[in-house]
Amino acid sequence: MGICLSAQIKAVSPGKQGTSSKYMSSEANDSTSMGSKGSSVSIRTSPRTEGEILQSPNLKSFGFAELKAATRNFRPDSVLGEGGFGSVFKGWIDEQSLTVSKPGIGMVIAVKKLNQDGWQGHQEWLAEVNYLGQFSHPNLVKLIGYCLEDEHRLLVYEFMPRGSLENHLFRRGSYFQPLSWTLRLKVALGAAKGLAFLHNAENSVIYRDFKTSNILLDSEYNAKLSDFGLAKDGPTGEKSHVSTRIMGTYGYVAPEYLSTGHLTTKSDVYSYGVVLLEVLSGRRVVDKNRPLGEQKLVEWAKPLLANKRKLFRVLDNRLQDQYSMEEACKVATLTLRCLTYEIKLRPNMNEVVSHLEHILTLNEAGRRNIDKIDQRIRRRSDSVVINQKPNAGFARQTAVGAIATAYPRPSDSPLFV
Repeated sequence: MGICLSAQIKAVSPGKQGTSSKYMSSEANDSTSMGSKGSSVSIRTSPRTEGEILQSPNLKSFGFAELKAATRNFRPDSVLGEGGFGSVFKGWIDEQSLTVSKPGIGMVIAVKKLNQDGWQGHQEWLAEVNYLGQFSHPNLVKLIGYCLEDEHRLLVYEFMPRGSLENHLFRRGSYFQPLSWTLRLKVALGAAKGLAFLHNAENSVIYRDFKTSNILLDSEYNAKLSDFGLAKDGPTGEKSHVSTRIMGTYGYVAPEYLSTGHLTTKSDVYSYGVVLLEVLSGRRVVDKNRPLGEQKLVEWAKPLLANKRKLFRVLDNRLQDQYSMEEACKVATLTLRCLTYEIKLRPNMNEVVSHLEHILTLNEAGRRNIDKIDQRIRRRSDSVVINQKPNAGFARQTAVGAIATAYPRPSDSPLFV
């Protein structure tokens, strides 16, 4: 969800799991916050009615007291993440009745609580309820319910135990191990399918805030898009775009949207290309800790992506030998296509999904071949050990006279001096 700033997009420190700060220009008035040179004046949202919420049989309307109990009074040690919206808390409800249950019993949920003094307000909370309340897809996070009571605004989601893609790519620690090449392809494909679903809906939806912190992972590393506060209905009829104030996150916003305010599904494709580059490189889109020429990832990496001999400079060195150059080159080419300034030359998300499925097929075939080679090597090694005659001298020197191959004498080794 967005923050209104004066005249320019301004960077703010990203938040924690699944949430991060967002940005927008002040091309239009905002009913919940106003900015001037980075400072903001918060306006508390007035109570609204549930009549604004589209009817959805899949959503439950929770009372504030219920969610307070489910999260153990929003205890600090239950916080899963924080961002412009507020805080996200861990809670528990009964899986069947959706009533509050004791901690550790029932279904785990994530409860997002609107910060009443923050800059993300009722309209963006409402957008999230209405979009996720109407949609159901394996690559969209499931919204279980909401709370609209007096000034309280809360959202209740399925719990995503692996957290955000952002954490797995950029955080260091024993819990967040570097994602393997295969898992990165799987996550990239899942996220692409989520975007493709939105773009192909009966009335297309532009996500408008595609980034690593909004891609959440379940226990099997299935990617799901979250945080629909900035989502926007796509153009209808013969219109080619939607004109709107510029909202999004610094580094991910498509250049044509940033300069004109014209929003299309191809704006999401550009953002997807940025994320795919982060997945490929293991680098943040903007990193002030890097050398001056490498701080802006897209500017630094694009010339290297186009050169097969220089591509290795972009690839995350933690991946080592997990990929083939054919796979890496295909991902790099797809990334470049998504990041091109020529809007018409960008692929649509259906094309992106198709390309990634093909790359994953290559990856799976390669892994099967490696497994077969490993099996043959093991069989040959076992055969050598079984058929080789024991060295009597070596056997006498061992504690047991078992069959074993003799070690070469030092003088047989080319390293011996």
